[in-house]
Amino acid sequence: MPDQEGNIYRVTELVGTSRTGFDDAVRRAIERAQKTLRHVQWFEVKEQRGRILADGIEYQVSVEIGFTLES
Repeated sequence: MPDQEGNIYRVTELVGTSRTGFDDAVRRAIERAQKTLRHVQWFEVKEQRGRILADGIEYQVSVEIGFTLES
């Protein structure tokens, strides 16, 4: 008989930054999450913004990372 219990997820929010662009900021946030969190399953970009610097732009994204909790 298959397991009838559903998965339980936890969500954490990270802010990724990049001097290259928003996509790179998202990738950096996900890669960092995968270094310390197990069972990372999904992400959702909640906000995009930037910081204007003297020598360019810093792209920033708030990302929710969802991961499965262990039994």
